[in-house]
Amino acid sequence: MTLLGWLNRVNAAHPWSHNDFYGPWVVRQVMSSGARTVLDVGCGTGNLLARLIPRAVTLTGLEPHDATARIAAERFEGMEGVRIRAESFEGRDPRERFGAVTLVAVLHHLPLRDAMRDLALALEPGGRLVIVGCYREATRTDRLVSLAALVLNPLMGLVKHPRRTRVTPESMTAPTAPARDSLAEISAHAAQLLPGARIRRRLFWRYSLVYDAPR
Repeated sequence: MTLLGWLNRVNAAHPWSHNDFYGPWVVRQVMSSGARTVLDVGCGTGNLLARLIPRAVTLTGLEPHDATARIAAERFEGMEGVRIRAESFEGRDPRERFGAVTLVAVLHHLPLRDAMRDLALALEPGGRLVIVGCYREATRTDRLVSLAALVLNPLMGLVKHPRRTRVTPESMTAPTAPARDSLAEISAHAAQLLPGARIRRRLFWRYSLVYDAPR
């Protein structure tokens, strides 16, 4: 068996969510902004919303995948202040404004420039946009960081999910798509549309972006 084949077998037997890994960081960014109304775009089964419940007055999750949206809606049924809407970001009411907007592994599903523009417009004055996104590998540095993630990924799986499983967790079953834009392209668009945004390369094929709207 090749090394890559062995890594794939370990990853399948010990699955863990790269998106949930960054959940605590996203919550800290939202908390430090003082936001009381939060929109989570592409909320999946609601893992991030669950972390935010004690820290916001109203939480709105948008999830365009019907089956995943149903799971999230059932999870928060009867919970005051939490709304799950089975719709895309493009299908929302463009007049809505929020104190914070979050996206985790979602932006690459949307048209980048249009989405960045509309996300900025979805913020209240002084509101905060928090993104954990995926980028397309395009440079030597990208490939070196990916190599490190490839080695660390099964180790994280063994720590976070030590018991072997044949079933993928529900929170990891939403549709995925390959990233289309490189980190350089994402940074260039952000410089134009989200001036002052703070972007960092992260492990496990991710980057982070934090943008504060002008007051």
